[in-house]
Amino acid sequence: MRRVVVVGHGMVGSRFVEELVGADPDVVVTVLGKEPLPAYNRVLLSSVVAGATSPQALGLAGPAHPRVEVLTGVAAAGIDRERRVVVDDRGTAHGYDELVLATGSAARVPSIQGVAYDEGLVDGVFVLKDMADATGIVAAAGSGRRAVVLGAGVLGIEVATGLARRGLAVRVVHLADRLMERQLGWEASQVAVASLERLGITTHVGASVVGVRTRRGRLESVRFADGVEAAADLFVMCTGTVPETMLARRAGLTVDRGVVVGDDLTSPDDPHVHAIGDCAQPPGGASGLVAQGWQQASRLVARLTARSVTVTEGGTHDVVRVKASGMSMVSMGVCGDVDRDDPRYRILSLKDPEAGRYVEVVVSAGVLVGATCIGDADVATTLSALYTRSLPVPEDPALLLVRALAGGGTASAAKRPDELADADRVCTCNSVTAGRIRDAVRGGCTSVADVAAATRASTGCGDCTAVVQALVDTRAPTEPTDTPIHSHTETGARALVRSQP
Repeated sequence: MRRVVVVGHGMVGSRFVEELVGADPDVVVTVLGKEPLPAYNRVLLSSVVAGATSPQALGLAGPAHPRVEVLTGVAAAGIDRERRVVVDDRGTAHGYDELVLATGSAARVPSIQGVAYDEGLVDGVFVLKDMADATGIVAAAGSGRRAVVLGAGVLGIEVATGLARRGLAVRVVHLADRLMERQLGWEASQVAVASLERLGITTHVGASVVGVRTRRGRLESVRFADGVEAAADLFVMCTGTVPETMLARRAGLTVDRGVVVGDDLTSPDDPHVHAIGDCAQPPGGASGLVAQGWQQASRLVARLTARSVTVTEGGTHDVVRVKASGMSMVSMGVCGDVDRDDPRYRILSLKDPEAGRYVEVVVSAGVLVGATCIGDADVATTLSALYTRSLPVPEDPALLLVRALAGGGTASAAKRPDELADADRVCTCNSVTAGRIRDAVRGGCTSVADVAAATRASTGCGDCTAVVQALVDTRAPTEPTDTPIHSHTETGARALVRSQP
């Protein structure tokens, strides 16, 4: 039996293990996961903060597998590449034939006076990277009244709206000159600011935090660069991530921003060491999106097994949906600081600040190549469908900007579940089509959790959960339900999201 050691039991590491044991019956896997919990969906941690999702609903770990040993709460302490051994923090040595680093990334902690002691962050100061962070924020919010969130990227907005939903007065502080500057242009950012204000959230752009004040070891206030000091019970830093590379660096592997690997996801320094997910730096760069990590996991399985493993590279994974409580915000493709004089693009926008709505579409050669939508979930659904499926847009793209036209018509590419063709993609994170979901339902799946186990639909960002549920609900009662379902998990450790009804 070939021994594989995987360091990291996150969304990417667990997916790799699942696919590897399913593809190779002659492999045994040891997984070292430093968190005390088995794999779970980190993408939805902000939903836990908001109270929209329970921690239990995020679980990805399936039943035990006879060829997989998962050691939770056990961290890798060192790698001896000459002996091909990983030593964990208990002193136990784990021999390997192949080593896979899936150590992910860590939250970036800015240099702010007073935020941390030698033992860690000050009581009341948080980042949001793992379940312990999420549950800590929730606990602190229960007795808190005022919060400051540093960083108005996607995560910062999600955390801010989640805390506001819990009744806290929230200030968002952002160093750039507008919110979500990677996804939003000036006008869209202004509408986003107005929408946040309606939720009771104050925004400060072009500002920074230089220090915090504590009293008896607990956060008392936050000090801005202009000298203003704001009382705060919680201070949450959402300022990006850095790849976890220390283990690789100590082992003498080439490290730049991440662990340098080739197109085959193998280190140039050692043919038996590989890296996938947030910790990896492939030739084309890393997007930070979990879909890329899942594709890397599948490609590495194909390399290690020398078998034909289906890797779905198609589909569009740059649709950014902000899971914000109380507001809808989606961007995709060409957005933000797009060059409006670029002859390749036809750009139309609708700005309605009083209604908290902003819609912009970017069309090229009759196809939607980018869009921004704030405050209109129905239009966002239509635009996402057009973009991810590369469907042709109306001859007059202005029809995309509004839901209802004269006479009540709707310019919608989004279909009801019963109108979806089998080839229509429902889960963009995992490239799962409506046909695969219908096959799973016909095979006996009766819930979103069943479909997730059989197809992985809904195990990424979770935005497709409602459509998956609708496809389950629309199964005709006369359809057979006694046909066994052959899911991708029958020979592997399955990834299962236990979705709440």
